[in-house]
Amino acid sequence: MTLDELVTQLRSAYGAQLSSVVLYGSAAAGEHVPRKSDYNILVLLGRLEPAALAAASAVARAWNDAGNPPPMTMTVDEWRRSSDVFPMEYADIIERHRMLYGAPPFEGVSIARQQLRLQLEREVMGKLLQLRQGTLMAGSDGAKQAELIGASISTILVLFRATLRLKGEVPAADSIDVATRVSELGGFNAVPFTRAIQHHRGEVRIKAGEAGTVLSQYLSGVERLDAYVDTLSTQEGPS
Repeated sequence: MTLDELVTQLRSAYGAQLSSVVLYGSAAAGEHVPRKSDYNILVLLGRLEPAALAAASAVARAWNDAGNPPPMTMTVDEWRRSSDVFPMEYADIIERHRMLYGAPPFEGVSIARQQLRLQLEREVMGKLLQLRQGTLMAGSDGAKQAELIGASISTILVLFRATLRLKGEVPAADSIDVATRVSELGGFNAVPFTRAIQHHRGEVRIKAGEAGTVLSQYLSGVERLDAYVDTLSTQEGPS
């Protein structure tokens, strides 16, 4: 299913209630990796009833079968009043999106710095704990270690971009530039993260024999990021 086909089928399923269809994430930012990256879609509706979800279920299943997550589906009202709940994700969507249908839904949507900081602190610590769990499960298996690195880098980059926004900076378009800048701020080695990006893109694969070393440095960097983000709450003051 192509993006155009998805929009056509969403219009058929939701009719007049369909307000906007937004592509966001790596594909919207020009960093889509064929056969590896998925397409993230935001669907906004004027009104959402169970019958409408049932009508769109076949579309969502087909989209999911093509290797993409089901569309994130909300009413326009829910979208406008939820930026305080998901400030990190909203900021990423606002900066990295492409309209597929309807009017841009961003007017009046703002991201509060305090809410962004609180979510970022929580998400960085959560990701650090997940990486430690994954490291325990991978053991000394280099292939599994490399898989863990490659599978986690997209989320790490979301955290990196949120860190730059918290500092009042606009994240660069290229992920390697983002990783380099955050490593400078946080005082950690950028190399394991640039390696992870290249591995995810399929440019330079992390070999099993070196994966343990890269993963060790990768974990150390996320630990330093966690400590750095914590300092921002005292350095920058209240929002």
